[in-house]
Amino acid sequence: MVRTVVAGLDGSRESRAAAEWAAREATLRGLPLKIVHVWEPMPEPLAQAHLLGKETEAHWRQRIPREAADSIKLHHPGLDVTMEQISGRAGEVLPAAAEGAEMLVLGSRGMSSVGGFLTGSAGQAVIAHTEVPVVLVRAGEQAADEHESDPGGAPSAGTGFRPVVVGVDLGGAADAVLAFAFEEAERRDTGLEVVHGWSFPPYYVYGLVADPEWHDEIVRQEAARLAEALTPWRQKYPSVEVIGHSRLGNAADHLVDAARAASLVVVGRRIRRHPVAVHIGPVTHAVLHHATAPVAVVAHD
Repeated sequence: MVRTVVAGLDGSRESRAAAEWAAREATLRGLPLKIVHVWEPMPEPLAQAHLLGKETEAHWRQRIPREAADSIKLHHPGLDVTMEQISGRAGEVLPAAAEGAEMLVLGSRGMSSVGGFLTGSAGQAVIAHTEVPVVLVRAGEQAADEHESDPGGAPSAGTGFRPVVVGVDLGGAADAVLAFAFEEAERRDTGLEVVHGWSFPPYYVYGLVADPEWHDEIVRQEAARLAEALTPWRQKYPSVEVIGHSRLGNAADHLVDAARAASLVVVGRRIRRHPVAVHIGPVTHAVLHHATAPVAVVAHD
């Protein structure tokens, strides 16, 4: 099977931004880009009302992906771009369309607007049932947003990439998540910030009140655990400058804060092979809704 980057397109501003991001990622990886245009079936009452004629529907089904592909080819000369059209609901057809791909890239509305694939259960279903990495991109995302400012303080795609940020759970750290994050940082020739959020066990609280030194010792232990977990990765990716952040508190809050200065945020989700259940985890869910940078969700066992 040919390795490829897949971008889901539904015509929204979010999905167009996702297709552009996918084109930049495909160029970085030296891979072709496949745009999958999903045409959602019209609700039955509207279909029966014949509000959209067959000729008009066919026109838009062809125009939306054609315009997106033409724009991408114009901005990314030399990139191999193909298109595929699928009828159905995104949550049902995109996981199959992305099977075997390097990643699936989708538009995300987050919490600040409407439209796009990430609309309630539909977008979450795509993530929960897709085992390749899924990247969510917001409307308006530009190449310059992922780069450091120029000497004058203005956004510029000609400067170096901002760091990649990854969240890790040392109680169940997944190699797939760290490997993806290190590779993305290496590919962008930028640094990697590793965020580990933790909380005191309930039974520690009373002892901590009476013994502040115990508090400091636990902080040092958590920092040491993170450093130890990252040692083999530093050795495997010596060109990547790594900064570890071991912080008391909610991991999602720390990741959202770090996302403001990141080019990409990487989080994980545990694979649950249940045909109906949709679950992506509370930290990943919060980051998807509130992070300002593109978010990559990496599935792991």
